[in-house]
Amino acid sequence: MPPTRLTILGGGLAGLYAAYLLEQHGIHDYLLIEARPRWGGRIDAASSGADAFDLGPTWFWPALQPQLDHLVRDLGLASFAQHEAGDMVVERSPNAPAMRTRGYLSSPRSMRLAGGMGALVAALQRRLDPARLLAGHTVRRLACGGAQVDLEVVAADGQTTSLRAGQVLLALPPRLAATTLQFAPALPEALARAWRGTATWMAPHAKYLAVYDTPFWREQGLSGEARSACGPMAEIHDASAASGGAALFGFLGLPAQVRSSVPEDVLRAHCRAQLARLFGPRAALPQAEFLKDWASDPFTATAADLQGGGEHADAPPAGVPSGPWRGRIVGIASEWSPQFPGYLAGAVEAADLGVRAALLSEGHAAR
Repeated sequence: MPPTRLTILGGGLAGLYAAYLLEQHGIHDYLLIEARPRWGGRIDAASSGADAFDLGPTWFWPALQPQLDHLVRDLGLASFAQHEAGDMVVERSPNAPAMRTRGYLSSPRSMRLAGGMGALVAALQRRLDPARLLAGHTVRRLACGGAQVDLEVVAADGQTTSLRAGQVLLALPPRLAATTLQFAPALPEALARAWRGTATWMAPHAKYLAVYDTPFWREQGLSGEARSACGPMAEIHDASAASGGAALFGFLGLPAQVRSSVPEDVLRAHCRAQLARLFGPRAALPQAEFLKDWASDPFTATAADLQGGGEHADAPPAGVPSGPWRGRIVGIASEWSPQFPGYLAGAVEAADLGVRAALLSEGHAAR
């Protein structure tokens, strides 16, 4: 494959949006590489019938995140408000029944996309040249050779190839980049330490999703929202689709290391039992159920992420201030966002800033 002007590592929202921005700038000499066989990164979905339910990020807030909102509108995607009408249920102790209490509406309203966040991924992908997209390939090593970067790429079948790029945009989380990529020469130690110390959003989390034929909890005047100190889920929400498919999802409150020691069928059984405690016996009989443990995803989590609580970390430096890597690599994943690190809006902001920085440094280098 001939050298490219820019290579983007990571095909989540940040990587796809960066490629979209390059296309908008009239730059078609790029390559987007994704290790997974699918696009979307931490945006993932479970399909049941004609409905798609988010297993990764779910919400955005247009009033607070106008750049992401503008993208959603420009792509012609429909959004709808998270269902919050009705009472919520609270479990405070395993020795006491769950309590029904007055619910509340988030302000500003939490919004979702019709078709799930995967609709955003699909809409961006449709606007890109398929010849510029390379999925199922993992980059292992980056070597800076003056005016270019050499990349060692491994395909799913184990075959290794070498690619060359003028610049590289890192659309994978800082900790994952610093842990899984070999840089030659090595990154400045202070920068590498900052990247390794940046927690990856979603990495320690797990989501359980139960799909039903109808949102029966709404008939009881319940919002589908719950909080629990008993578990296994700590926070539960109505995950019903805009198209009508009914579902509940919850974040598991068990630490990642504890989850790894429990068989998945046992975890699912405990989740069903909890939903029955909270919403009645019908909740114990979902039509379909899914469990996504992001801590077991090697393209999301590292060993360091298993120790954390999944907080939104402050953004580390996105570029290398001096030395051979200066102007050659720029971090554009959500964790590099100044305003919204870890959020979907952060992926859009960081990608925009990173593309601007790459093009600016490229212009300076050409002088």
